[in-house]
Amino acid sequence: MRAARLIATWFGAGLLRPAPGTWGSLVAILMGWVIVRYLGFPALVAATAAVTALGFWACDRLLSDRPGEDPSEIVIDEVAGQWLAFLFPAAGFWFRGWEGWLPWPAPLAAFLFFRLFDIRKPWAVGRADRRGDPAGVMLDDLWAGLYAGLACIVAAGLWHGGMAVFR
Repeated sequence: MRAARLIATWFGAGLLRPAPGTWGSLVAILMGWVIVRYLGFPALVAATAAVTALGFWACDRLLSDRPGEDPSEIVIDEVAGQWLAFLFPAAGFWFRGWEGWLPWPAPLAAFLFFRLFDIRKPWAVGRADRRGDPAGVMLDDLWAGLYAGLACIVAAGLWHGGMAVFR
């Protein structure tokens, strides 16, 4: 149970107050940025898959006998969702051969869009959140991450495509 709690709180990030989900997301985006910088995009893909699998395991261990609960200190779901969101801009730069720190708007956009979708819970995000089971704890943030990643791509396209006319 100790390992599950350590993973679920992302090594204590979920114990920060106020707004532990935002703290978990901030820690995640900073870690993701470092992973991409020093280990590369494929490492972020692997880390996202690993943290997602660990998140499902930890949530199941901690919440299987507590239906309907989604304690705020559990932030492994934010880490998985935030990294999923960050994969989209990171992939764009990786495919273009970018090496070095990703420009600051990429992690900022991934962070802000993820928090927006995680808090507002539109469409499938809200449905997953209402499941009331340990898998739902993870799924709502994965959907939010997917929506945030797509929003990053749309925003980048608008900025670099359509808005370029005005620069």
